[in-house]
Amino acid sequence: MKILLLNGSPRPKGNTAAALDEMEAVFAAEGLETERVQVGNRVIRGCIACGKCAELGRCVFDDLVNELAPKLEACDGLVVGSPVYYASANATLVALLTRLFYSTPFDKTMKVGAAVAAARRGGLSSTFDELNKFFTISGMPVASSQYWNSIHGRLPGEAAQDAEGLQTMRTLARNMAFLVKSIALGREKYGLPEREEPLRTHFIR
Repeated sequence: MKILLLNGSPRPKGNTAAALDEMEAVFAAEGLETERVQVGNRVIRGCIACGKCAELGRCVFDDLVNELAPKLEACDGLVVGSPVYYASANATLVALLTRLFYSTPFDKTMKVGAAVAAARRGGLSSTFDELNKFFTISGMPVASSQYWNSIHGRLPGEAAQDAEGLQTMRTLARNMAFLVKSIALGREKYGLPEREEPLRTHFIR
């Protein structure tokens, strides 16, 4: 079983990375394989709603989004970490997630998702909510912790002083590992939940 971690910070060794480090240590202890991909320092353009992905089975812009697609398909769980910018996730990360989730045709049902936010002070819960929406529209169970999945720090490395934040990350990782393992057992015994053909309506009909 494998967990894919995306670091949405431009800083590979910043406070978002410190949160992911804490989680990776737990995943290793739980016997889960991990892979981390640095996202926040890449050049990622936003979706232009061209619809070509429906024809191609991939995004028309051939960049990190298409590189990540097979990794997302193969993983059992996805951790998305981001710093907070104006009470929101890093725009580069949001652009990547928008295109990645929209352009990939494979079923994401029962892959476990976890969002992590890092900030000096505020905007953590709104960023957390923003990232969770990618999971909940995709049939992905969301892993929770003892508090909202957040950690505090301004300068790189300061998150290591947030004892409660680090504990929140460890608890999140343990809960996520339990969910991934439990879903694997459930899939083996019961299969995935039945899916209906999607109904696509808008608000006037």
